[in-house]
Amino acid sequence: MKTVVVTGGSRGIGEAICAAFAREGYAVAVNYNKNREKAEKLALSLSQSYGVPCTAIGCDVSDSAQVSKMFDDIERLLGGVDVLVNNAGVSSQKLFTDITDEDWRGCMGVNLDGAFFCSRAALPHMIRRKSGVIINISSMWGQVGASCEVHYSASKAGLIGMTKALAKEVGPSSVRVNCIAPGVIMTDMMKSFDEETLDELRGETPLARLGTPEDIAEAAVFLASDKASFITGQVLGVNGGFVV
Repeated sequence: MKTVVVTGGSRGIGEAICAAFAREGYAVAVNYNKNREKAEKLALSLSQSYGVPCTAIGCDVSDSAQVSKMFDDIERLLGGVDVLVNNAGVSSQKLFTDITDEDWRGCMGVNLDGAFFCSRAALPHMIRRKSGVIINISSMWGQVGASCEVHYSASKAGLIGMTKALAKEVGPSSVRVNCIAPGVIMTDMMKSFDEETLDELRGETPLARLGTPEDIAEAAVFLASDKASFITGQVLGVNGGFVV
């Protein structure tokens, strides 16, 4: 049985990714930072629904020491990680001149440093076995940039660069690294937007709807599967045509 770890797995896109991999028969490590109760409830539900081992693992991915301990714990509980989904992320809307040092570092720490720390911890096992998949969850704003979200856009663009470079480096070890760039997805991050704004975003999307966490989850399962065995270093836009 293969094992997947999903960072930021207790809600939103992460929760949907955990569920999708559990349906595919993976053992699932649900990473969370603060919401232990929700993560444990999700892990129990997935285990009961799909008959696979699932566990909730607390860790602030921006802390390299915590990340190292998390991967040690996952290996002890579920075995080495076969698939890593770097999904944990934070965002905020601010004018560039209002972004504080703390805003910048907090965004980079979770969105970019976290993916680096987790990938670094997962790779020795993958390289040793000459098998493994890393999937980074970026954003369409990492591709084209978003006004009033410069720090977020920069962190997500960094993920795209990391994906391409790391794919070249670990490809000879049969480890694949790809990136998903979601469009406007209806998660908790969208709760601050009023219905008028959401309607405008729908209108700007050629498929005339907003995305769901499940849209991203299905893309992640595909990229982890043998059906994508010749795909690495790529950015898959799941955005309804918002960015083409």
